[in-house]
Amino acid sequence: MTTVDDVSRPSRLADPDEGISIEELGLAARNHALPLEALRYDVTPVGLHYLLIHYDIPDLDPGRHLLTVDGRVDRPLTLDLAALRERPRVTRRVTLECAGNGRALLTPRPVSQPWLSEAIGTAEWTGTPLAPLLREAGLGADAVDVVFTGADHGVERGIEQDYQRGLPVAEALREEVLLAYEMNGLPLLPQHGAPLRLVVPGWYGMAHVKWLTRITVLDREFDGYQNAVAYRLRTSADDPGVPVTRIEPRALVQPPGFPDFMSRTRVLRPGLCTVEGRAWSGHAPVTAVEVTTDGGLSWAPATLEPATGAAELVNGADPDSAGQRESAGQRESAARGPAVDERWAWRRWRYEWPATPGRYTLGARATDASGRTQPIEQPWNRGGFANNLVQRVEVVVTEDH
Repeated sequence: MTTVDDVSRPSRLADPDEGISIEELGLAARNHALPLEALRYDVTPVGLHYLLIHYDIPDLDPGRHLLTVDGRVDRPLTLDLAALRERPRVTRRVTLECAGNGRALLTPRPVSQPWLSEAIGTAEWTGTPLAPLLREAGLGADAVDVVFTGADHGVERGIEQDYQRGLPVAEALREEVLLAYEMNGLPLLPQHGAPLRLVVPGWYGMAHVKWLTRITVLDREFDGYQNAVAYRLRTSADDPGVPVTRIEPRALVQPPGFPDFMSRTRVLRPGLCTVEGRAWSGHAPVTAVEVTTDGGLSWAPATLEPATGAAELVNGADPDSAGQRESAGQRESAARGPAVDERWAWRRWRYEWPATPGRYTLGARATDASGRTQPIEQPWNRGGFANNLVQRVEVVVTEDH
C-alpha cells in the first residue's frame, strides 16, 4: 500500500560539503526573491515582490469564492467577495519578509527553500479589517486561537493538509490585520493569493495565509502542522522550540555600482558614493541604522528618513489609535488620494561614503525601539528561521575614474 509517507521527505541538515540539491533548486525556481536593486522603490512592483508558494497555486473563481467564519462564535458567517467589498475598505503599506530569509547562509544549512537575504517586499494591500468581522460573528468567551485555512493543499513530513496557520485571539483582533483582495491597487494575482488573503502587519510571511477560505475560532491553542511543527525555533530535532512570530529588525543595502555577472561582486569608480537601503522591524519602529564598509570591524551612523506613517508603534500598541493626531505623512497621503497607512512599511536610510580604490565588504544593521538589533554572528536554529544576520555586499573600487 502506498501512502503519503512514501513521497514526503523529512527535514534534514545539509552535510558539511553538500551543495544545493536538485529539490532545493526546484523550490528556488518556483519561488523568487526581490532583486536588491528594487529596494529603490518605496512600493515594490508586484512582479518583483518576493514569492513563496508552499504547495500549488489553487484554481479559484472569484465570482464563486466564499469565506466561512465558524467555530467558537455566536453567529457563523459565510460571505462572498462582493459582500467583503461592501465592508469598510482600507489600504495599508506593509513590508513582508519570509521567515526563512537568510536560511542558505547558515552552517549547517537547513535543507529547504534556499533564501539568501532577498525574501522581502513592500506592497499596498487593500481590503477590509478582520477584527470587525470577528466581532460581528461574536467570539466565544472561551476563544483562544483563530485558525486561517487556505485552499492550497499538499504534504509535509507525511502529513496531508490544507495550509493552515493560527493566531492568538489578541493578534487576530488587532485593527491593522486585513482580509486583502487588492495589491498595489489591482486585484490580487493568483500567485499572491487571489481572490482573498490575510495580511498580518509585523509578522513573518507564514502568517499571511493566501487563498483564504475559512476562519475558525478555537477554544484551545491550534496544534496544526504549520504552528506546532514547521515554524518553530528549535536547536535539535526533538526540541519543542518556540513559535516564529514577529519580524526581527533588518537593514538591507541597495547594492551600489554595477555587478559581476556570476559573483555579484559590485564594481565602483572612486569618489563619493551614496550607500542606501531599507530597514524594518515587526516588533517596534526602527530607530537607527549603522553602516560598515570593512565587514563589521567598524560602524558609522546612517541618516534614517522620517517615518511616513501616523503614530509610532511599539509591540503592536498604537498610542494614537483613535486617530486624533495627523502626521505630515498622513497629510501628504491625503493630498495624493485616499489615506494609506504606512506604519508597517520599511524606511529608507542613506550614508555618504568616500570610496577609494580597494576591496570592501559593505553591510548595515538596524536597531528598533524595543532594543533589538541585528547580530554579527547569527544564533543557529534547525529551520533556518528569523535569520537577521548582517548582510555582506562585496565591493571593488577600481583605480580608474
